[in-house]
Amino acid sequence: MFEVIVQSQPADTQSLEILKEAYLKLGREDDVVNTSKRIAQAYLQQGQLSSAILEYETVLQRRPEDKDVRAALKEIERKASGAAAPSAPDAVAMASVSSHTTMTRRKPRAVTSVEEVDDGRKTLYKIFVETKIITAGDFDICWRNVDLSASPTNAIEPFIQTLHDKGVYTIEKSLRLMSDKSRVAYLPLDCYDMDMDLARGFPADVCRRWCVLPFDRMSKAILVATANPFNQQAVKELSAATTHRLLWYVAAPNDIMVNLRKAFR
Repeated sequence: MFEVIVQSQPADTQSLEILKEAYLKLGREDDVVNTSKRIAQAYLQQGQLSSAILEYETVLQRRPEDKDVRAALKEIERKASGAAAPSAPDAVAMASVSSHTTMTRRKPRAVTSVEEVDDGRKTLYKIFVETKIITAGDFDICWRNVDLSASPTNAIEPFIQTLHDKGVYTIEKSLRLMSDKSRVAYLPLDCYDMDMDLARGFPADVCRRWCVLPFDRMSKAILVATANPFNQQAVKELSAATTHRLLWYVAAPNDIMVNLRKAFR
């Protein structure tokens, strides 16, 4: 499955990391090395020089005489010579990693109003309305503001599912749009053997309210499915419940909701 994902999205470093670990567990040494090289190249394309160097160095630990890796490191050194600080894209990427992937367990700040919640509404409005995919009226009809004071008894239907149900915009097109705009890979949950016990270790209210599903653990990372990859409030609340890094994937809303019902009966 992850081989298919990285074929369509070769710069998806988190899927490449998972694929590398799978190869490692299977003892496929050549594939581990080749995937590490792909990860390093993806980091280079994103301007994350320090991450690329670290990845290349892991290859040298396995194969010290790898000429391609040594040449790549020399090329990075040549480009970076004379620079006293990381390039702007690299600095931004490093700040992003620091703020989003190394969060520790903490008590979330109390939210008192809908205006304080970054649930992705503004971004989705730009994507769907300002590009004239749907009208502002259709957006307002299909968008539902979440009651933060209530404990949902079932998963709240995501915006793109409501669009589909009302015949405004098909779920297939919305999922493709979500993945393209967010650069978060799509993953078909109906083909995945999910870890329901893992999901039950997270707050049911958070999972139901934002329709997010932690579905597997890979090393020190937890894989999470969402139909709204722009929902930063969901990221904050779910991150507060774990010390693990969260890796997000776009998935079909119905698949998420069905499995949330199984996890939290």
